Order: sequence, then C-alpha cells, then structure tokens
Amino acid sequence: MAIHYARGIPSAGIFAGPVAWLLNTQINYALTPWICAHQVMLVPVIALAMAAISLFGGFLSWSAYRTSSVTPKPDSTGAGRPHRFVAIIGVAIACLFSLVILVQGAGGFIFHGCER
Repeated sequence: MAIHYARGIPSAGIFAGPVAWLLNTQINYALTPWICAHQVMLVPVIALAMAAISLFGGFLSWSAYRTSSVTPKPDSTGAGRPHRFVAIIGVAIACLFSLVILVQGAGGFIFHGCER
C-alpha cells in the first residue's frame, strides 16, 4: 500500500496534536529550573512551536479530507475505509490540542517559573 503525502494523511491530526501537547508539557517541566535561573520567557515560544506542529498535523488531515472521495471505497472485506471521517476527526483534534497548548503557553506570560 503506497501512501501519497500530497493527498494528506487522514490520521495525522489525531497523533500530532496529543504528541505536541505531551512534548510541550514535558519540555516546560524540564526547563523550569533553567527558566527560573535565567528569567527568560521561553514557555510561550515553546507553546507556539508545538501549536504549529499540531496545526501541521491538522493540515495534513485537512488535505486528506479534501482529496478523499465522499463514498468509501470497499476493501477486501467489503467494508469501506472511512478516510473522510478519520480526517475530519484529525482536524478537530489538532485544533483542540493547539488551543490547549496555546492556553498553557499563555501561563508563561503570568507565571515566571520561580513559583513554589
């Protein structure tokens, strides 16, 4: 089975959003002592980068949604593969996790990292 990336990947947003959120959270926890010591507002910058990764996954899902056919093509079992459904769920999840990441990053404008 060949995957054509120009047509998008239906499940990209399903995986990219949560992975970007996980990386955002872990990087922020790991860098907290450094951020406190140097007083650098790094949390919003990391959040923007991870939100961009999540939105890129959503873009790949959106590309798959636009190029897939409305009626599912049957496979060897006779059932159709719901690429459009998976793709639109991928877009929604990518947008949701991008919002979550940006809200987490907004906390970097309020808290400076040295709170205990």
